[in-house]
Amino acid sequence: MDKHKPSPKTTASRFLRGFKLFMSSEAGKKARWMLVGLVILLCGINMLNVVNSYVGRNFMTAIADRKTAEFSQQAIFYIGVFAASTVVAVFARFTEERLALLWREFLTRRAVTLYLSDAAYFHMDASGQLTYPDQRISDDVRTFTTTTLSFVIMIFNSGLTIVAFSGVLWSISPLLFGVAVVYAACGSYLTIALGRPLIQLNYDQLDKEAGFRSGLIHVRETAEAIMVASGEERQKARLLQRLDEAIGNFRRITAVNRNLGFFTTGYNWLIQIIPALIVAPAFIRGDVEFGVITQSAAAFAMLVAAFSLIVTQFQSISNFAAVIARLGTLLEAFEQSHAPAEPSGIDIAEDEGRLAFEHLTLLTADGRPLLKDLSVSVEIGTRVLITGPNQAAGVALFKAAAHVPATGSGRIVRPSRGGLLFLPQQPYLMPGTLRQTLVSPDKAEEISDDRIVDLLREFDLDVGQAGGLDQERDWDAVLSLREQQLLALVGIILAGPRFVFLDRLETTLGTEEFRKVLHALSRNAIAYINNGATSAGENLYDAKLRCESEGKWTWTVFTSRHQLTASA
Repeated sequence: MDKHKPSPKTTASRFLRGFKLFMSSEAGKKARWMLVGLVILLCGINMLNVVNSYVGRNFMTAIADRKTAEFSQQAIFYIGVFAASTVVAVFARFTEERLALLWREFLTRRAVTLYLSDAAYFHMDASGQLTYPDQRISDDVRTFTTTTLSFVIMIFNSGLTIVAFSGVLWSISPLLFGVAVVYAACGSYLTIALGRPLIQLNYDQLDKEAGFRSGLIHVRETAEAIMVASGEERQKARLLQRLDEAIGNFRRITAVNRNLGFFTTGYNWLIQIIPALIVAPAFIRGDVEFGVITQSAAAFAMLVAAFSLIVTQFQSISNFAAVIARLGTLLEAFEQSHAPAEPSGIDIAEDEGRLAFEHLTLLTADGRPLLKDLSVSVEIGTRVLITGPNQAAGVALFKAAAHVPATGSGRIVRPSRGGLLFLPQQPYLMPGTLRQTLVSPDKAEEISDDRIVDLLREFDLDVGQAGGLDQERDWDAVLSLREQQLLALVGIILAGPRFVFLDRLETTLGTEEFRKVLHALSRNAIAYINNGATSAGENLYDAKLRCESEGKWTWTVFTSRHQLTASA
């Protein structure tokens, strides 16, 4: 569950800003023309409905009066109106769907951009304030755009129907018109009273279904680890608990729907008989023709339906209200993630020519020092080994340099994002083709297939040899940890940063293969900072940072293999 939901006023304000942004965009220009066309089509549908009511009246009167010629003529008119109504309705539906698709594409692209910029996805996950943003971006945005447009069209269409058929019904019976208004008003009030709990229940159901689905995805993604750990029973208990929560909540939804159904079903049945009860006595007295009864029934049904949107669409409205609330919390999370961060004790500055730590102090979550007042500078081309008994300090330094929020004080000076890359023990490999995984889009034209294949062969990786560079795979699932690290390293060499920060790769690769990796980085003019698990191979470095207990450290520079040492 989300920690809190924004107020309806705040949510409405955000969506109004989003709608204005859409209408002012390039897609919005096309949307305006589609909206104009849709309005014209809807007006045409309502005009044809009015014509159809009169044609239907004359058709039924001709049958009652046994007038063959009039019957044939009105039958032709009837068929013509049906054909025209069919064409206009199909084009209106087509335009509505295309307009919703255009709006969904715009909102989803914008949501994905916001989600992946300024590490919003990380901050939202770390805060724990929002559940299942993936479902909100994919499913809720789709539901919002299609349902919003559908409701807007229904409201507009209902307005046209009220204007068109109020006069028709009033001309038949002012009493019947008054009954229609009072009947719809009372029905709407009672529907809201009976169905109000559905809004929160539907909101909760979306979250519970997403929780159950994410549990199943977790099992699929960690299948081997679960099997090795014999964790099937715990996973089963966890999944069944989430299933019970979803089913229990849905039972409450069905109970409310049952009570609501008793009312709405009876409400809809009465619509069919009320016009006949009021107009039939006039027909019996000979005051109106027989066709007026069928016309009044049709006009009454359409007018009550126009007034009764809340009654007929309440379940959809309750679902829609839940979607709006969920998207409101998503927008709020985006705004908080992109808002200026609270002042941190660690200042990050950019300098393309060096990586430096100035009076940097890093602390554990409970305030114990990992590094105290670290002040070192790593120039371009300098190879650094981080070692010592306090490995947690090296890991904390790795994360702090990567912009992962850390507790402490001081200043980190580093190149921009492309100038300093990171290779953790568990690297990230994007699912997709090998080329997509290894080459960033801005360098796709610069790097040839031969260059990629040569590097793969250099590190004895046979991935991509059989299926080519354009075969899509989930690399985290098909490669061992060693292969994942080497493949990520190939991507780093192709990117060509000034510095790369490595984290304890030799524990997986082994000493000899890791030396091969460091030589490859040196040949490609990439300076490396290695948070090493051991201090072996010091001859491959220009400097060493040794992390001791209680935040103490020693910085040693090798000058022609002579040592210059600073410490704290």
